[in-house]
Amino acid sequence: MRILLPLLAAVLLAVMFRWLARGVHVLGVGRIMERMAYHQGRCTPREFLLQFFGAALAIIGGYSVGREGPHIFLGASSGSLLGQGLSLPNNVIRALVACGTAAGIAASFNTPLAGVVFALEVVMMEYTVASFIPVILAAVSATTLSNMVFEDQPMFGALTLGSVSLQDLVIVAVIGVLAGVVSAAFIHAVQTVATGSKTLPIWWRMPLAGALVGGIGLLVPQVMGIGYDSVELALQGEFAIGLLLLLLIGKLLATSLCIGLGVPGGVIGPALFIGAMLGAMVAELAMLASVGLQGPVGLFVLLGMGAMMAGSLQAPLAALTAMLELSDSPAVILPGMLAVVVAGITATELFGKDSLFLTMLRASGVDYGANPVFQALRRIGVASAMDRSFARVEAMLSSEQAHRVLEDGPRYLLIDVPDGQQMLMPAVDLARYLQILKPESELAIDLEAIPAARLQLAPIELHASLQEAWLVFEEHAAEALLVRRMTAPGIYHVYGILTRDSVERAYRP
Repeated sequence: MRILLPLLAAVLLAVMFRWLARGVHVLGVGRIMERMAYHQGRCTPREFLLQFFGAALAIIGGYSVGREGPHIFLGASSGSLLGQGLSLPNNVIRALVACGTAAGIAASFNTPLAGVVFALEVVMMEYTVASFIPVILAAVSATTLSNMVFEDQPMFGALTLGSVSLQDLVIVAVIGVLAGVVSAAFIHAVQTVATGSKTLPIWWRMPLAGALVGGIGLLVPQVMGIGYDSVELALQGEFAIGLLLLLLIGKLLATSLCIGLGVPGGVIGPALFIGAMLGAMVAELAMLASVGLQGPVGLFVLLGMGAMMAGSLQAPLAALTAMLELSDSPAVILPGMLAVVVAGITATELFGKDSLFLTMLRASGVDYGANPVFQALRRIGVASAMDRSFARVEAMLSSEQAHRVLEDGPRYLLIDVPDGQQMLMPAVDLARYLQILKPESELAIDLEAIPAARLQLAPIELHASLQEAWLVFEEHAAEALLVRRMTAPGIYHVYGILTRDSVERAYRP
């Protein structure tokens, strides 16, 4: 069964990605980060279904993957699809993606606060009051619903954690360093497998992953599946040192093969598994060396889990919050802070590794970047920055019509020219021209010919964000954007004018 289950799941996954994926091969948290960076958080129903059934097949088939990554993707894409269905602006869709991310983490671990921190730290990459409020509400509602269905039970049972002595902090620091080293090895292994198998079609990678995981499962069956039963045993100090080392290596190798070959599962669960084995192994070695370990083994197992999460995912605040909520003990905060910081610094500064999510994106050919200016622009919709003070006029006006148009004090004139195009003129230029005309003049005014500034126009949709607007400015060398929305096939209603100055004022008032 350890061989047949992964192979059967591999066949179904290969069929699904071969004929149904249509080029969608990267899922999970990495996919959400890519959609947020380049597609304004817009996900598709196809991706949702691929993740749901793909992750279910992978976990049932015994692949060494977690459920939290798929939960995050399903929650985030649910928020995205809801926003698209309601025709909400893109900056609101991004907020709904963060809400879904927090809900996925909160429902997975029964840790609402960790869900909020993870959504803001990893997906949104920002901390603002406007972001906090909806994300907190989403995490609370998801946790409440999860508790109604599955009851309010701790993730790993009741943990008995004592206080940490100053002597124990040395061991905590050792756990942090080792977790950083193992995190770097984990990230490098995923990167190596993903890069080496990049040219192999996805429908061949699935059977290869199934065969390799099945082979590892024959020797170390505990590494198959999510593995939280083994984590609970490690928390209770039930494993010997040799078995802990074997489980750590086996899980790292099996997960690297699965994730690197593109199996649609998560990496958070495996990272916690590896960290648990590492923490338990260090604690057992400390007791064997008679260094006077004061805290229980379970405390160091939990610290190993948090340190590994911080080192491999580069989410120290989320890891610290998760440890606090899983243990329900403030005593874990002090050693937890030391563990996550040391692990993160070791992985990034000593070995130069990015997070697993960024590594997977870059291995698939996506050059992910987090530009701080773009992050600020993504939070603002064009509707909140556009100038509504404009008048739509024909190209030929009489003097009386021109005076009547200017009575309302528009800032811009949107001119419909005979060839079906449009151009934009500052209204003050028409007012200046009227001053040099004789009052009794009845000559028609040609707005295409009078001395005036005429701004190069490009269209932008009403639901777009200011980041999209800035990209349109750059792509079309436009001086102003026409904010519009289609009200009927081929018919657009113009809502306002957006200039480069208004974009800059929006994020740098």
